[in-house]
Amino acid sequence: MASIKANCRKVVCIGRNYADHITELSSARPAQPFFFLKPPSSILLPNKGPVIRPRGVTMHHEVELGLVIGPTPDSNGLKNLQESDSKMLSYIKSYFLSIDMTARNVQDEAKKKGLPWSIAKGFDTFLPISQEIPFDRIPNPHDVVIWLSVNDKMRQKDNSNLMLFNIHRMLSDISKVMTLEEGDIILTGTPKGVGPLVGGDIIKCGLEADGREVVEAKIEVEVVDDTTEGSYQFKET
Repeated sequence: MASIKANCRKVVCIGRNYADHITELSSARPAQPFFFLKPPSSILLPNKGPVIRPRGVTMHHEVELGLVIGPTPDSNGLKNLQESDSKMLSYIKSYFLSIDMTARNVQDEAKKKGLPWSIAKGFDTFLPISQEIPFDRIPNPHDVVIWLSVNDKMRQKDNSNLMLFNIHRMLSDISKVMTLEEGDIILTGTPKGVGPLVGGDIIKCGLEADGREVVEAKIEVEVVDDTTEGSYQFKET
């Protein structure tokens, strides 16, 4: 598992890819996929918790299906992929489940002032991931159920068939902007039900494919409030 983090050069996250999530955040529906980056340093490997909530931060959970780019046909990576490419899914090495943690108040302030919001996504521990899911364990990534609970209360549960843009379109659009390289991670968006987390919360996540639980996708992690002297504290920019 350490290899996912060690081999990852970039984490590309698709935003607003579920209609009901767009509604709950009062955001505009995109006409095409848009994406942002999280640093590989934000990855929290299985059983390496807790998730650290920075001081003054309203932290939200966003469960997402993730994928890892496998070896590319040549050393130059994947560039200018076409959505119609019949080999698109063969470029995926494996899947995993993840939680895209977001410092919501940091993000909201940045949006209001027209500032970048990398900070809101980039804190250490802000990307807990599951074990790798072998490619053949998910026959159809566009038909899996992903869920997340907090303190055993279900908050998010939806089917990936609700995604506005499928994986073919995501990889095509991303590859026209930045080359996809072996080890890169793609997060495919979160369904409705995102919400706040505080110290002491226990998050659990899972994934079902063909009506069966995929054991490698399980995540269980605790949230701890940061009390370290001199560490980040949210203040208006």
